[in-house]
Amino acid sequence: MTVTVLSGLRSVVTSQGRSALGGWALRRPVVFLLLWYAATRVVALLAMGVAATWFQTPAGVGHLDPTVGDILGNWDTIWYRRVATQGYPVPLPADPDTGLLTYSAWAFYPAFPFLVRGLMATGVSFEVAGVALNLLLGAVCTLLVWRCFGFALHASPQPARERLALVTAALWCLYPATGILVMPYTEALAGVLIAGSLLLLMQRRYAWVAILVLVLGFTRSAAPGIACAAIAHLVLRWRDDRAAGVKPIGGQWVTAGLMLVSTGVSSIAWPVVVGITSGLPRAFFDVQAAWGQKPESGPFVLWLAWAWDAHGIVGVTILVGLVATYIALILGRHGRWLALELRVWALAYPLYLLAVVRPITSMWRFLLLDFPLAAVVASVAMRTSTGARVVAHWRRRVGVVALVLLVGMFWFTCTLLTYTPWASAPP
Repeated sequence: MTVTVLSGLRSVVTSQGRSALGGWALRRPVVFLLLWYAATRVVALLAMGVAATWFQTPAGVGHLDPTVGDILGNWDTIWYRRVATQGYPVPLPADPDTGLLTYSAWAFYPAFPFLVRGLMATGVSFEVAGVALNLLLGAVCTLLVWRCFGFALHASPQPARERLALVTAALWCLYPATGILVMPYTEALAGVLIAGSLLLLMQRRYAWVAILVLVLGFTRSAAPGIACAAIAHLVLRWRDDRAAGVKPIGGQWVTAGLMLVSTGVSSIAWPVVVGITSGLPRAFFDVQAAWGQKPESGPFVLWLAWAWDAHGIVGVTILVGLVATYIALILGRHGRWLALELRVWALAYPLYLLAVVRPITSMWRFLLLDFPLAAVVASVAMRTSTGARVVAHWRRRVGVVALVLLVGMFWFTCTLLTYTPWASAPP
């Protein structure tokens, strides 16, 4: 009897403690998310320590004692360091035998390395400046992601929206490729610009969207997804304004048009700059081809061919099934609690990647910017099968998801962030 009573008391205290913690997090979401983000960055660095100690071969770093610094300096970090310290090579490097453009820094967008160059003026190294900048940008991005999911216009009613948005942002911090937010890569900056653009779009601050999207054009190739979200937003706003009997677009035609133009300009800005600088109109695409990106093969063709070559009709069926399942989740009950703009981004961005990016393990990293993916996962874990309410035991279900993501983070870090000269796949 005594054991039963003590067990019951412990259960009550534990339940009350969880409720108190949850209530505190909902009252102070910014503080909670910043603390959570800091904790997950520590975990990401711990994963890099494990990767450096037990998985990184000395042959990949040039000395016998690999460290976290070696992991941070791997892969594309080398190219961003080159841009920050040396700029872009002119004329563009070409193969001496074929005359074709070859690997060069021109394949990498300039906004992030130039920001790091500005920080390096204080006397710190590229690695210190890049990591410090990304730690700050990652924190800002986490808060913007949370704010986006709290926006309820043109979304299905969701009684526990605040809790769901908070859990979504927390799970996003555990995405397996989230260690990239620590490394001197562009994901943190791109995340701030994309989440910021979507939030400002939902707030109808079109001039600011135009500015952020132009900067995005020199950071990552993601403007087409923002363009789709902007068009859907304006069409829906036109319909709502007409139904309400008010002036369509509320007199914001000029800034709305400027926003749409900026998404188009952003999509081609860096390729145009590379073409003008080099005197070769197709220079950017030729450099990308040297890295293996050949979108002229046709949209989706490379992925379908990859699936067919690997497993025939079964592989193609699995690939199409995964894409169809994702689309169904975004359009179905687990996606309808999101604002329209987020749903459009969640569809346009991954489909854009499948259309133009060759099959490569870097897709894990690219999908880090598909924030609504975390919202779908949170919804599946927390809500009932009909999506009508949050289940009573949602904490246990979210805990299981978090544990799986944590294992995924260590897998990604140890498998893809390490470099083996004779057998490595890029992150």
